[in-house]
Amino acid sequence: MKNKANRKVLFILAALCMWSPVKSQQKPDSLYNYLEIAVKNNPTVLQRYYEYEAALQKIPQVGSLPDPDVSFGVFLSPMEIIGGNQVADIRLMQMFPWFGVLNSAKDEMSLMAKAKFESFRDAKLQVYYDVQSTWYEMQKVKQNIGITGKNIEILHTIERLAIVGFGSGSSTVGLSSPNMPATPFPATGSATASSPMNSMGSTSGSVAKQASTSMPNNIMGSTKGNSGLAEVYRIQIEIGQLQNTIEILNNQLNTLAVQFNGYLNRQPDAAVAIPDTLIEDSFQPLLSEMSDSTLFDNPMLGMIQYENQSLEARKNMVSRMGYPMIGLGLNYSVVSSNEMSTSPMNGKDMVMPMVTASLPIYRKKYRAMKSETELLKSANEQNYKSTVISLQTEYYKAMQMYRDSKLRMTLYANQSLLASKSLDIMIKSYAASSSDLTDLLRINQQNLDYKYKQMEAIADINTSIAWLKRIMAVSQ
Repeated sequence: MKNKANRKVLFILAALCMWSPVKSQQKPDSLYNYLEIAVKNNPTVLQRYYEYEAALQKIPQVGSLPDPDVSFGVFLSPMEIIGGNQVADIRLMQMFPWFGVLNSAKDEMSLMAKAKFESFRDAKLQVYYDVQSTWYEMQKVKQNIGITGKNIEILHTIERLAIVGFGSGSSTVGLSSPNMPATPFPATGSATASSPMNSMGSTSGSVAKQASTSMPNNIMGSTKGNSGLAEVYRIQIEIGQLQNTIEILNNQLNTLAVQFNGYLNRQPDAAVAIPDTLIEDSFQPLLSEMSDSTLFDNPMLGMIQYENQSLEARKNMVSRMGYPMIGLGLNYSVVSSNEMSTSPMNGKDMVMPMVTASLPIYRKKYRAMKSETELLKSANEQNYKSTVISLQTEYYKAMQMYRDSKLRMTLYANQSLLASKSLDIMIKSYAASSSDLTDLLRINQQNLDYKYKQMEAIADINTSIAWLKRIMAVSQ
């Protein structure tokens, strides 16, 4: 016994050791845990579940016999009969529906309960899809915020390069300014021997020559300095726009967080942990066409099928309700003795078994009930066909979204790589003053757009996969 107990303890310890790593791998703020919270707390899911539980309670209601009837009558003045005086009369009657009515009613309610369960499953799948699509949208917005922040850093780098270039341009303007002292005139032999008038003419010509030589340099230096300052302003304008974009994206992220917490039935300001990276879902849909097996587990179709089966059970019930109901009862008469009676039954109570039957002679209501059931079945069949067509349409839309998103992700990944390389080259060229700021900003904007679109494509891939799982009722 001691060895057996030791083995049991060792088995429990080994199980705990195996369970602990698995438990530790589950992140408390992962999408999987958020889905579990949503299923347990979402009001719509809970509503459908309680409706299913309520439907289960109808099965014993319709499967039970009607309540028996008991009547009790007392004679204010005892009625004189041959065997004494009748004081009271007690009657008990139990009605029995026709054979198979109760079973058909139980089948109908049990099938309706199964339909409610399929409705509960559909609500779970819808919450799964809503939570995942909102989650991926939040990831996309967060990635865009990060991309925009990195782009602002790049623009700050370009701004510093522009400021350095602007400083160089300003130094050139200062050296060629006309406010600097003029250089002394060269003393030549001809100038010394000449008259004062010749000396003035020579000085005027020399000054005019210096002015004409130095003026183009002043204009060019001033133009280059103004152009450098304008480039700095343009870069600051771009930075301001991107900072405003970050503010808008943060507001959008807060709104999505409120919506996300609503699916989880949490406080609107509850914190939502979003991963820093947006990863493509590993689910790979391989179906090229929608088949019946794909739709087999869809809860919407399952609900319609169970409703159709319940209508068939109702039809059988209605057919049997047109037959008589049989009642079995007992009548008990309380008789007191009569002093004037010489009958041997004097004072003995009387017991009378009874049999009764209903007469369903008004057949119009039974025919109407059967016609109602047939019409509901026809409407249910059309609803099934309509649902199949709708699911097929959604499936092809989701597949198109998936394929288009895959193509866009591949395209924008390549385009973003090329744009990043081009941007690096343009920044180096701009630092060497061999490229224009307009081209640099255009390449930078293209790089930003491609990264945005790449993240959007990945989010659309994951959303389309969640949509496909919703249609095919794939468990999470």
